[in-house]
Amino acid sequence: MIANRVFGRESELAVLRQRLAKRGSFLLHGPSGVGKTVLIREALRDHPEALYCPDSCSKQVVLRAMAAALARQDGAAIRMLGGPKEIKAKSAISLKGIVLDGLRAGKYWIVLDHLNRPSQAFAADVKEMARSAMTPVLGIARSDHMEDVGFLMPLFVDRSEKLELRPFDEVRARQFVQKTTEAAGIVADNLPEFVERVLELSRGNPGVICSLVNMAKLPKYRSGAQIMVTPLYIDFRLRWESVGAR
Repeated sequence: MIANRVFGRESELAVLRQRLAKRGSFLLHGPSGVGKTVLIREALRDHPEALYCPDSCSKQVVLRAMAAALARQDGAAIRMLGGPKEIKAKSAISLKGIVLDGLRAGKYWIVLDHLNRPSQAFAADVKEMARSAMTPVLGIARSDHMEDVGFLMPLFVDRSEKLELRPFDEVRARQFVQKTTEAAGIVADNLPEFVERVLELSRGNPGVICSLVNMAKLPKYRSGAQIMVTPLYIDFRLRWESVGAR
């Protein structure tokens, strides 16, 4: 993604917008760095009713995010919830009741980004809120398997309820690498070699491409007018695997 805008995802964005318009729960999944969050944030520009949870690691975190989103949109909700400090001080039980009342009072979306094996209790609360308030759920995860979707899997049983975001094909990947290196101002005598290596190593993953290009700007990976591709990639792999980039 260049300058925080979607690149080369016009068809995927159109499909995502169609899914949102139908107001049925579904799962968006794809490998780390493929651009799920960038794409969903772009699609949600047209859906202010979406209660976006950027980190769906626990029930408490999700309820706080949903409460804050409701407070920004609903005058009645903000009177009950207060500001960020008041929301943080409330118990999960209290937040759940207020959020559920807010969901019932309007047409919202529950958007759970970065799902990572939600627990049975967490999933039960999400499913209860979705069912009681007739609110669709959009989940975003690295895969459609138990290790990522966890106990929310029953919400996305049918194949039609899953939307996979894949890495770029060869043509789009090359275009993206070229635009990204230009935007970053990368200049090197071995730039053509660097571009080919990035294409090979990234396998079309835009997040990997961005990371490699940004690292190429650092002095430690430069030797005169050359980019030191091999040490750059070794360090990238170590960092990418250690942080478990999503």
